[in-house]
Amino acid sequence: MFDLIIKNATLIDGSGAPKQRGDLAVSGDRIARVGGVIKRDATEVIDGEGLVLSPGFIDIHTHSDRTLMNLPEAESRILQGITTEIGGNCGSCPLLSRSTAAATGSPSWSSLEEYFLALEQKGISVNFGTYVGHGSVRTAVVGHERRLATPDEINSMKLLVDEAMQQGAFGISTGLIYPPSSFADLNELIEVAKAIAPYHGIFETHLRSEDGTQMMTSLSEAYAVGKGAKVPVQIAHLKFFGRPSWGVTVHAALASLEKAQADGVDITCDQYPYTASSSGLSTLVQQWAHDGGKAKLVERLQNPETRARIRAEILEFIADNEAEWSDYLLVKFPSGNNARFEGKTLQEIAAILGKEPVDTAIDLLVEEKGDITRILFSIGEEDIEQIMKHRLVMIGSDGNTDNVGTPGIAHPRSFGAFARVLGHYCRDRGVLPIETAIHKMTGFPSWRLRLPDRGLLRPGFRADLVLFDPQRISDVATYTQPKQGSIGISRVYVNGVLTAKDDKHTGAKAGAIIRRS
Repeated sequence: MFDLIIKNATLIDGSGAPKQRGDLAVSGDRIARVGGVIKRDATEVIDGEGLVLSPGFIDIHTHSDRTLMNLPEAESRILQGITTEIGGNCGSCPLLSRSTAAATGSPSWSSLEEYFLALEQKGISVNFGTYVGHGSVRTAVVGHERRLATPDEINSMKLLVDEAMQQGAFGISTGLIYPPSSFADLNELIEVAKAIAPYHGIFETHLRSEDGTQMMTSLSEAYAVGKGAKVPVQIAHLKFFGRPSWGVTVHAALASLEKAQADGVDITCDQYPYTASSSGLSTLVQQWAHDGGKAKLVERLQNPETRARIRAEILEFIADNEAEWSDYLLVKFPSGNNARFEGKTLQEIAAILGKEPVDTAIDLLVEEKGDITRILFSIGEEDIEQIMKHRLVMIGSDGNTDNVGTPGIAHPRSFGAFARVLGHYCRDRGVLPIETAIHKMTGFPSWRLRLPDRGLLRPGFRADLVLFDPQRISDVATYTQPKQGSIGISRVYVNGVLTAKDDKHTGAKAGAIIRRS
């Protein structure tokens, strides 16, 4: 007798194969049978007539390592069908080696294994794995100095990365737009990435620049790391900033991916389906001014001479990208002193304060000690669709765990990315066949991560499942009201446990820690 049978559903197995009508049975935390008519009894039988049954969605690019400990229910993930997510992206992870913990302020955990154990004790609703962040490792060894690492320092970084890989990391991530990861040169990246090669780890990279005019150079650097370290490369959230590049750079960039693969680079990418990004407002400031960390950045913003240089560089950047100050939506001010500006654009805030927008940005960065979160509308819709259709691109939210109705404003991708692909882009726009879209959310990332038993509807695989209405599934989260669950999802199972029903979280915490296989 099975624990669960879902009957009469449209089965989309995650491989990209055509959908088929049939039944699926679950025993414990595993899929027991798939396809055809299952006539045996079950503790629970569900009629899936008119609904699609697919593997649980795998979000290969998240930042939930920052939030999962405090928000283990992960409603933002579960309510859009995500059952597995990978954190530690863009060069940042919340863990350090025991050997360097004392030098960095005594974190609450000092190794990947210690962090995993803390999550297991907490109980989580999603399956979770992580990369080790190059930026975090470089901070532990080199600090925030803008200089090349010495050979001894590179060896120390490699030892920390090796330790994390032994404890189950999926690879190393870089945030080459963010200090201190951005201070590394190609040699350092190759050498540190060599530490993941024996473990079949992935080199995940936020490119050095996503500006359309610099994209090809940035991609070439990523390919060089893959070749030099002999590791697979995952390009994070592929996109092209700057209006002059819209509809232009995309074709050259996608062609370069094909050429790199033909030349022997194991290359794949992920993408989130929105025309706005989210990051720190301090990314407006050129790299030289970040030398020494945020405290030094604030000093330079206050110094009249260096402020004048920074101001001129910001204005040049805005002009080159044909950006508008209304493109910058400010959503998080950690001090609390500027909470009245949350959800307003730099243009609106400048008008309120009676200042030029560039001076408003600099003054706010000083007040908030360099730490402001912004949403930037800078991505072309045509580019999103072209990238989404490419065979080397999978879906990743770039979001994190959150719960419905929590205070504050955030990017809607945390709550809506996967539902948006299936609703807006797949059903409404016809950009992808539904089988291809599901493959990009399940079987494809599972293959890239080398997950042995997730991402496909196969007997013996983990019962991570999503049952949804293809005519109703939609993202509800918006830029002004982002913390809303998606709709049209009937049921979500994590390791065979019902975790969402009719767009509501059940409270279950059946998620598991996933370590590199």
